[in-house]
Amino acid sequence: MLLYPNAKINIGLNITNKLKSGYHLIESCFCPVSLYDIIEIKESSINNLNTSGIKIDGKKSNNIITKVIKSFNSDKKFNVHLHKNIPIGAGLGGGSSDGSFLLKYLNDKFQKYNKEELLSESNKLGSDCPFFIHNKIKYVTGTGNIFSKIDIDISKNKIIVVNPKISINTTEAFQNILPKTPKYNLKEVLENENIENWKNYINNDFENYAFSKIKTLQKIKEKLYRIGAQYVSLSGSGSCMFGIFKKESLDKKEIKFSYFSVRALA
Repeated sequence: MLLYPNAKINIGLNITNKLKSGYHLIESCFCPVSLYDIIEIKESSINNLNTSGIKIDGKKSNNIITKVIKSFNSDKKFNVHLHKNIPIGAGLGGGSSDGSFLLKYLNDKFQKYNKEELLSESNKLGSDCPFFIHNKIKYVTGTGNIFSKIDIDISKNKIIVVNPKISINTTEAFQNILPKTPKYNLKEVLENENIENWKNYINNDFENYAFSKIKTLQKIKEKLYRIGAQYVSLSGSGSCMFGIFKKESLDKKEIKFSYFSVRALA
């Protein structure tokens, strides 16, 4: 069986509070995009994980794929091959997507959890994981676990995701954030303002930290606006930047850095 876990981008990301538990409250819009990893899963006599594509550091026992198979606790064993295409430490949710897609597949196959239990189990894997169970554009609050419908449609726009090829550690990024109340309501802005006006009202609270760590990000942002982007932002805690364009306004010959050309999935 082949699975195609997709990435996401954050359109706006406000860190509004820090809980005693250490988790942070957020406000964001999560949008799934057409950049994919590939998971091949087969029943086997033993559980095993192989990887290809982008190198994944760390022990296989710590990989989210291994954790899903272990936590699912099925009598079956699986041989899994993960081809990594979504950049790591990039704010695109690739690892969370891998875990959630595999968890959902196993649950569809073995019917272990109901819908609410499935969301709860995915939340144990990571704060972005429940979103990929829904995998539709959502207004997101709480710790990333409260989802509301949002009335925007960028499916006809072209999105360029730029990879600076330097990762940002998510834990470290959160340690350098001071939570604050946003000046504008993100959902109201996204639903009522034209895309070219979003930059006047919404931002990603991680940008200042990410720009201090990776000096090229500011230049990338300026370049994307210069070649016609309607809105440009860091995704998640970084390090990838994205620009939203009208399709007819984008001249790919003007892009001089490593990028993915994607579209919004929902």
